[in-house]
Amino acid sequence: MNKIELELINNIKTAVKNCFTLEMADEMVMIELPKDPSFGDYSTNIAMRLTKILKQNPRAIAEKIVGELNVLCKNTESIEIANPGFINFRLKKTAISDVINHIIELGDNYGKNDSGKGQKILVEYVSANPTGDLHLGHARGAAWGDAVTRLLNFSGYNCLREYYINDAGRQIEMLGLSLIARYEESFGLPFELPEDGYHAHDVIDIALEIKKQDGDKWLKIKGKERLDYFKVEGRRLELEKIKKDLAYYRVSFDSWVSEQSLYDNNRVIPVLNKLKELNVAFEKDGALWFKTTDYGDDKDRVLIKSDGSYTYLTPDIANHMYKFERGYDKLVDLWGADHHGYIKRMCAALEALGHPQGSLEVDIIQMVRLVENGEEVKMSKRTGNAVTIRELCDDVGVDAARYFFVARAVDTHLDFDLGLARTQSNDNPVFYAQYAYARISSILNAVPEFVAGKTYELLVDEKEIALLRLIGEFPNVVADAAQLRQPNKVCNYIQKLAQLFHSFYGSCKVNDPSNAELTNQRVGLLIATKITMKNALNLIAIDAPEKM
Repeated sequence: MNKIELELINNIKTAVKNCFTLEMADEMVMIELPKDPSFGDYSTNIAMRLTKILKQNPRAIAEKIVGELNVLCKNTESIEIANPGFINFRLKKTAISDVINHIIELGDNYGKNDSGKGQKILVEYVSANPTGDLHLGHARGAAWGDAVTRLLNFSGYNCLREYYINDAGRQIEMLGLSLIARYEESFGLPFELPEDGYHAHDVIDIALEIKKQDGDKWLKIKGKERLDYFKVEGRRLELEKIKKDLAYYRVSFDSWVSEQSLYDNNRVIPVLNKLKELNVAFEKDGALWFKTTDYGDDKDRVLIKSDGSYTYLTPDIANHMYKFERGYDKLVDLWGADHHGYIKRMCAALEALGHPQGSLEVDIIQMVRLVENGEEVKMSKRTGNAVTIRELCDDVGVDAARYFFVARAVDTHLDFDLGLARTQSNDNPVFYAQYAYARISSILNAVPEFVAGKTYELLVDEKEIALLRLIGEFPNVVADAAQLRQPNKVCNYIQKLAQLFHSFYGSCKVNDPSNAELTNQRVGLLIATKITMKNALNLIAIDAPEKM
């Protein structure tokens, strides 16, 4: 919420109190931008919202409120009523331009807001098995999750970024056996890869790394000791590589939770015992089942198979309970589209264990296709395997790789156009935004030093006013994108900001030697625009270059 809107809300609350002796909560008072700018700068529907409470006609309510507002609002040029009872505000030009000093004063903190009110929220994303390279699906989830958590923290939430390491069970067993086979291969020995093992080139690289570390030691030591070592060392080296690739992609985590640690710290069995105590777990055909049908699932789910092994669901329930134990009252997971059916059973488990509906929310990440010249690109030319995060970033750059994934809603399928991502032209939305920022920097390097003014009354051109209004809306955009977990709204804002800047620059001469005061005020507008653009780009981890 910007300074102008906060002032309007406070004035509306005071007017309602004076007219009707009613105390209004902030969330009851809604301030919006009219769809048609000819109606004014801001609008409120407070009169309609009070109709049921006061049992009066909304226009009659609006007339009484406007009578008070005409006295209270010092920065409005006019306040008008539109049917059936909207109250429209037209601000003085000086009130709109006051945002310049506000933005310059806040600098890197402009756009920060407290809409989250300190809510503790844990967001889990990526969480790929440490058995291979991160691919495009992980890339989309990583960029989206990172941008969401940046928005949440910038909006006053207490957000923890977490990666859940799936490092227990059969997949780690297969990793160990696959590494042993490649290790033996590196010595020219006969080898046999497990049929459902890992055949990608990165397993060969890790086997060679173990050979470099340990020489032929593991040709002499075999059996369980060798397998256990290759499992542990393979997991360590794969995870180390994942962390390096994520860092290259500008993605970091506050917490890494290992699935194996849930067993080591005895977090799984107590959860199973609790489900049994609650009579929502039962035995059938030698297996332990969870009554998920009691919570809206289409069938009950197995927790322990008849062979005594756990299903994936069992440690995952323990993992989510561990999140609550750490004091987080809201959990958000980003899962791939193939996990859609898994949502209901996980929510059922948490509800059965005493957590209210809605305490876990899952955002589904839809599939990605790489496209070049109209054709789908399925495999890496270098390895013949799926294209990895690192290869994509090396090809199109980290900025384009991240921006293209975040610019489109995560629950929609995405065709990633490699040719467009490489293009250095205004058709590429990343280039378009960064070029706007670099152009502003170039202009500011060639103008007289800015002197902050008390008013900016000379900024009356419609292009200037449009730009002022948009930069003033930035805190609202951030708060809205954070609440909805939709960083694509920030991308939309960035494109609009770049567009309005280019339009302003094409219409208004910034450095006018014949009018030093107008020059100074326009320089102030550009500084505020530059700060806003940089902060917006930073929320999605895109560079703001001074030169291009």
